[in-house]
Amino acid sequence: MGERPSVVLRQGAIRTVFVGVYERQLDERGRVALPTSFRSTIGEQCYLTYGDDGCVRIMSADVFHAEAQEMIDRVKAGEISRAKQRVFASSVVVAGIDKQGRILLDPRLRTHAAIEPQAPVTVLGALDRIEIWEPKRYEQQETVGLQEMTQ
Repeated sequence: MGERPSVVLRQGAIRTVFVGVYERQLDERGRVALPTSFRSTIGEQCYLTYGDDGCVRIMSADVFHAEAQEMIDRVKAGEISRAKQRVFASSVVVAGIDKQGRILLDPRLRTHAAIEPQAPVTVLGALDRIEIWEPKRYEQQETVGLQEMTQ
């Protein structure tokens, strides 16, 4: 699938938006190459965590820091528990992007997403984040989303 550039929208502050879907392959060490358009906008390091619906979620530093601050504020306000904050914080992995544009997927995150080393994966832009999916799981999510869009 072709490389499409990430979109940068301006409304007050610059906001990076990730779009597109790409087929990739994990190597034997559990690394995956991010699409060029994603690498050019995410920065030198990114934050990986458990994604909704069984994927790996990748956030830029700006998005991660904003979400972390929001979580801290919500814990202080009594809206969410410290237990949820602890699980979120302990699940996050800081990943650098190597010269080939690859990131290492932590084994815990691969298990969460049912992704094996050397297996195919689907990498997609989900506007404010990047998601990495086991292809069959993504197909199921895509079917649900398409049904919702066409209703």
